[in-house]
Amino acid sequence: MRALSAHDAAVSQLGLPIWIGAEPTFTDRFSEAPEWLFCALGEQKRARAEAVFARLAAQYSNAAVLCCVGRQYEDEETPRWNYGLYARRDGGTVWKGPPDPLLVETDPPAGAEPERTAAYGEAFAKKLNEKLNEKGFTAATLQPPHQDRVVFRLDDVQPNVDTNARPALLRMPLGSERIEGVEVCDELSPEGDFLVVCVDEDSSMKIELPSICDVELFCQLLDLISQTANELAIPSIRLGGFPPPIDDTISWMTITADPAVIEVNMAPANQVVGLWQSLKELQTAANAEGLESYRLQYNGEESDSGGGGQITLGGPSAMASPFLRIPGMLPSLIRYFNQHPSLSYLHAFASIGPASQAPRVDEGVRGTTNELKLTLDLLSRLGNPSPEVIWGALASFLADPGGNTHRAEINIEKLWNPYLGNRGKLGLVEFRSFRMGPVPETTASLAALLRSIVAMLAAHRFDEPLIEWGNELHERFSLPFYLHRDLRLVLDDLRRNGFELGEPIVKYLMRDKDLVISRFELGNTRVEMRRAMEFWPLVGDVSMQRGGSRTIDASTHRIEIRLVNEQNPESLDGWTLGYGNWAIPLQGVDDDGTIRLIGLRYRSFVPQQGLHPTLPAQDPLTLTLSHPDDRHWQINLHQWEPNGQAYPGLPVDLTDARSRRQARCVVKQLHRAPDAGQPPRQEAIGDHIVDLRWH
Repeated sequence: MRALSAHDAAVSQLGLPIWIGAEPTFTDRFSEAPEWLFCALGEQKRARAEAVFARLAAQYSNAAVLCCVGRQYEDEETPRWNYGLYARRDGGTVWKGPPDPLLVETDPPAGAEPERTAAYGEAFAKKLNEKLNEKGFTAATLQPPHQDRVVFRLDDVQPNVDTNARPALLRMPLGSERIEGVEVCDELSPEGDFLVVCVDEDSSMKIELPSICDVELFCQLLDLISQTANELAIPSIRLGGFPPPIDDTISWMTITADPAVIEVNMAPANQVVGLWQSLKELQTAANAEGLESYRLQYNGEESDSGGGGQITLGGPSAMASPFLRIPGMLPSLIRYFNQHPSLSYLHAFASIGPASQAPRVDEGVRGTTNELKLTLDLLSRLGNPSPEVIWGALASFLADPGGNTHRAEINIEKLWNPYLGNRGKLGLVEFRSFRMGPVPETTASLAALLRSIVAMLAAHRFDEPLIEWGNELHERFSLPFYLHRDLRLVLDDLRRNGFELGEPIVKYLMRDKDLVISRFELGNTRVEMRRAMEFWPLVGDVSMQRGGSRTIDASTHRIEIRLVNEQNPESLDGWTLGYGNWAIPLQGVDDDGTIRLIGLRYRSFVPQQGLHPTLPAQDPLTLTLSHPDDRHWQINLHQWEPNGQAYPGLPVDLTDARSRRQARCVVKQLHRAPDAGQPPRQEAIGDHIVDLRWH
């Protein structure tokens, strides 16, 4: 894409490396099994993830496949599975040995596999031990019956293999037990001892690798293991154990499980064009296994995959990150996002606001903004604060109202966090408010937008004071019209500062198609109805809700009604909108008078558990539109098929989904004027929204 190449060129001229990572998520949009709706784990999900991973790994013959221990969550008994692809960025060879079982045919030809013996793991350990000693390491195998374990050191000190004195030598297989603490820890490697466990499995060998911090040492070990496997004619081998070391020479991509989806943690790219190309490869592999980056609901509503679409920015190393290298970068970013709510909401997933997975910094506890103002001012006085000071000053603000630093729109838990083990000090900032993009171009365009903003702020520090938006934040900026207008201001800033984004990128940034519910003509006036952003509240005591998910009340919907007449703007002055006995005012929103606008909130269904148990559903939502020349229409917006019939199944594609949305809006002309209405009660009227639940 030329526009992405132009963006990369503009950022390159700045001389500041800004690397980009992404976490695409994919689901089976036709499945209603728990693993594809809300559960993280499931056998079918694992099989599909393995198939996707195998397709990707097959393209990188010089890479190593590593099945390392994954993340551990509070309500899960063991860590999640995690498949990774470890490759050199320069294309050099990392692995020369037998393939991982995922890359081998399920049923090998008769006689293809060598005869196996019960001591095969012992033979592997013995030969690996010899090669380590030949290479200059000091190595030894454990005593029977644990002679399938090898310990080596980098110095000339003989490893202590007394299992009675060192029970860590007999640790259980990684992933078979709960992780204690924030991450799995290798008790031996800090003492200079590296344990390799050679497990003899039914159809292959499994090698558990130690925790190693140095990339070249790790690659040397992989080379010796591959030589050993080749000499023993092992048909396939699985490498696992502790996560591998990474630096700017290594590309590391993983696939793991997350609620409702498989999640791909992509290797960071130093240019957006490279990210886009990797996203396309990934999308092709996922689609080939029946997985998609979006879901279509029965009633035609479009939603994301069910997981996130987070984007991460950093540098080739922690200290080369723009957020640690440039004084004032992170405060500038916080101020800029505060001034532009479109960056928080336009590409967000369905649940946004204080109770979401990614609340804005000004959606926290009341009074937080004033404290944040003071913190930003104090940081500006330091000139060049250390990473420890930056993290310590801002971590408490970049969190959800409960203090969870992971649930934050601008997430810095991997910037310079002393409490997150090896994963905490990477110089990374993760932007969590983005839903999974429906196509790779959307994710790449969002990455270009964020990267351009960081580049602009690197060149021009942003010191504008924080804005106290008040009710405007959840009223004006819930409506697509104002979000689009605000994003255009961001694009204008980028253009003025030399980081203009091309029209193809802007097209994907101006999210709109999936928000449109219905468009229709009433005379020479066009009526457009769009889904607006709703801020669903938590139900009950958050502190009593365990695990990764929390109960919210999703029964309130918000829509934007837009009347457009470009040929005769004056005619819009006479239109009136009615709901029951309420006459709802329409607002002019632009200088040329061609648009009238209003946002409406209503209850679409009664939840089993939620707020306002006595409030009935307002479905269908019945509105009237009247013009002074005695023309009147009734509009019924249904949440389901207007005749109450069952849909034949999920929409087959986006065209089918959009047709179903359009059909849910039924318009008929009235033969007489509706009764004159009265203004809505005061409690229902906001600056940009009328809350019909008060009717």
